[in-house]
Amino acid sequence: MKRCVIVGGAPIGRYDRIKPLLQEDDFFIYCDSGLCHAEKLGRQPDLIIGDFDSHEKPETEIETIVLPTVKDDTDTMFAVKEGIRRGFDDFLLAGALGGRLDHTMVNVYSLLYLAEKGKNGTIADDFSVVRLVSRTPVEIEPEWAFFSLVNIDGSAHGVTIRNAKYELEDAEIPCSFQYATSNEPLPNKKAAVSVREGRLLLICDHE
Repeated sequence: MKRCVIVGGAPIGRYDRIKPLLQEDDFFIYCDSGLCHAEKLGRQPDLIIGDFDSHEKPETEIETIVLPTVKDDTDTMFAVKEGIRRGFDDFLLAGALGGRLDHTMVNVYSLLYLAEKGKNGTIADDFSVVRLVSRTPVEIEPEWAFFSLVNIDGSAHGVTIRNAKYELEDAEIPCSFQYATSNEPLPNKKAAVSVREGRLLLICDHE
């Protein structure tokens, strides 16, 4: 099954860090002002979604869903739901972090929504790749300069980090005390992260 790539209107300064993540057969949904990224990403939309309050509605034969300006979903969240409706299991969001804080936070929480629907979600920006980690252990390549665990969903128990500068064993990370920030994989080793109970954001940083 193809992956669904959703492009929002948040700033992208390092297209060279987004483009290597793209796959030839990705299905692209551009959301409203996310269309400003199409040329530099080098990928045309398969679907356009938006209320077009921040970008002129394009005159195109490409399938376009025009949304009302008054609605519960942001354009990007509507695109996530539309991708699920069309049967996609894997999602990559770009142009989703930065700019307005409210939109950034809603986009981050879309990873929880995708997980609850049994889907895989990743967000990429100029600095980081963000995804959820829970019971299934996740390995972090040594090429990443830093990685952080951030709790956005209750308390996480049984947090274990191995092959890293700062290791944990069966720890708890509550939302009120975020102490697993700016860790580093050991040289030439893959760090490993797992969570017995709960879900954490795993943020891997280039620099």
